[in-house]
Amino acid sequence: MFFIEAKRIIVVIFGALLMAISLNFFLINANVYASGFSGAAQLVSSILNDQFGVSLSTGILLLLFNIPVFILGWFKVGRGFTIYSIISVAFTTLFLEVLPVLSLSNDIILNAVFGGVIAGVGVGLSLKLGASTGGMDIVAMVLSRLQDKPIGTYFLLLNGIIIVLAGFLYEPENALYTMVALYVTTSVIDMLHTRHEKVTAMIITHKADKLQQAIHEKMVRGITIVPAKGAYSGEEKSMLYLVITRYELYDLEKIINDVDSQAFTNVVQTVGIFGFFRREGEAVK
Repeated sequence: MFFIEAKRIIVVIFGALLMAISLNFFLINANVYASGFSGAAQLVSSILNDQFGVSLSTGILLLLFNIPVFILGWFKVGRGFTIYSIISVAFTTLFLEVLPVLSLSNDIILNAVFGGVIAGVGVGLSLKLGASTGGMDIVAMVLSRLQDKPIGTYFLLLNGIIIVLAGFLYEPENALYTMVALYVTTSVIDMLHTRHEKVTAMIITHKADKLQQAIHEKMVRGITIVPAKGAYSGEEKSMLYLVITRYELYDLEKIINDVDSQAFTNVVQTVGIFGFFRREGEAVK
């Protein structure tokens, strides 16, 4: 258990370093913006400096933007998830303040592509181990648990505002290159983890009752249990069928390994769902 948590913290810190490198070495000087709260902090920092002569770094603004989100996450999501978010944002802020702001290339498209790739790797690695990078991740987690809103809409709205302001306040090309950076970041995250809002897990196991109990102790999700039979072995088994959010995927993998390491699990993209999707505070009828 200690090894797993230590590994997760190390990966979160490494992800924070990659995010800081992406911003300080590629995106900031090129006026190309990252996604989510990092991009919002970067944009506000640019506006304050260029329009009002106020020097407030991206790292400090990122930390300030996340404070109310941390409070929300602490009470609505859970302490563990929020603590990893705090670690991620704190170290991102630290690295942004320590690392110099450089221009490794004068080619704006190289800055957009490499900055997007490095940021995507940092976020994707954190998500893969069930950690959060703060900001919109916590907001998305809260919404998915409470109201089951289309989370992609909120990401699109925030990133859309960043893109429009980048084009309006600076050159229109900056908006286009910001779109390139956002596309690259999302694609890399998708390769490492998943950006799909929901995924469907089908688990073939001999220990359906124990697995169902373990999942319900950790998650607020409905499960359908279906009888299954191995075509080759002829063994009688059960299949657990459930839909989860992408933030719960790491926890589900860990539960399955702890309860039945021999279980076979297929996780597929869920394009959309109709009908009842259990939310926090609701009981299964």
